[in-house]
Amino acid sequence: MALDLLDRTLAFDATSAVAPDEVAGGDIFGRIGPLEVRLARNDREIEAAQALRYRVFVEEMNARLPPEAMLARRDFDAYDDFCDHLLVLDNALDGDVEDQVVGTYRLLRQEVAMRHGGFYSAGEFDIEPLLARHPDKQFMELGRSCVLPNYRTKRTVELLWQGNWAYALKYKMGAMFGCASFPGTQPEEHALALSFLAQTVGAHGEWAVSARPELARPMDLMPAEAVNARKALSAMPPLIKGYLRLGAMVSTEAVVDQAFNTTDVLIILPIASISDRYVNYYGADAGRFAS
Repeated sequence: MALDLLDRTLAFDATSAVAPDEVAGGDIFGRIGPLEVRLARNDREIEAAQALRYRVFVEEMNARLPPEAMLARRDFDAYDDFCDHLLVLDNALDGDVEDQVVGTYRLLRQEVAMRHGGFYSAGEFDIEPLLARHPDKQFMELGRSCVLPNYRTKRTVELLWQGNWAYALKYKMGAMFGCASFPGTQPEEHALALSFLAQTVGAHGEWAVSARPELARPMDLMPAEAVNARKALSAMPPLIKGYLRLGAMVSTEAVVDQAFNTTDVLIILPIASISDRYVNYYGADAGRFAS
């Protein structure tokens, strides 16, 4: 359960570019007005991200977390201890820094994952063959993405991607991946969108990924002649549409996550596949934070 619930697509224009001039060389990856994106600096900021995740996943999406997480009102697990946590903060909000966290992503690099037992997504998808086919590439996993309702705007999405892109450049990543979610635990309710993904942007060949056999659910649920692309896209979670614009591929099997009340697919996004439009949009600024 990860790349879900941002409610704007990645549709940019030249008038909304991120402008981080005064923060080059620091640990801030970008700014738009009072909003800034950077990595969490301490445990308190990580706990603020976990509290934000609780508000979105539990209070909004009805996820069922372990008892200790429900009691603490924070979404946390063992991965939080060694992942990096990307934050969007609104500096115009009163209070401490922890009170200003309005969006988050959890980032996990391959070298770190291998030291700690693997990637989170491996609990749902068979990722090892994908990694083995690309020994020359370093992968990064994007997870636990969420944003407060009032901040689900294009500016927030742009900042999160400014951060992801700068982070990928900094650590010389070759590909990104992570779970993307449809609401609910009945894949058949999303037959149109899932069929479109499987038939149109399904990952095959060297980028193919299967769901774990005991969890795999079919996605190609409708004949191709019955799949209307426009209707399929309109029925799709906005963040998945954003990934498609970037050039992502999608697993051809889904997994039902009962705890988070979602139907998950795996997004695979090779850095080399990201369209030049977005590389040009982010490259000039994000590259300044990659050293």
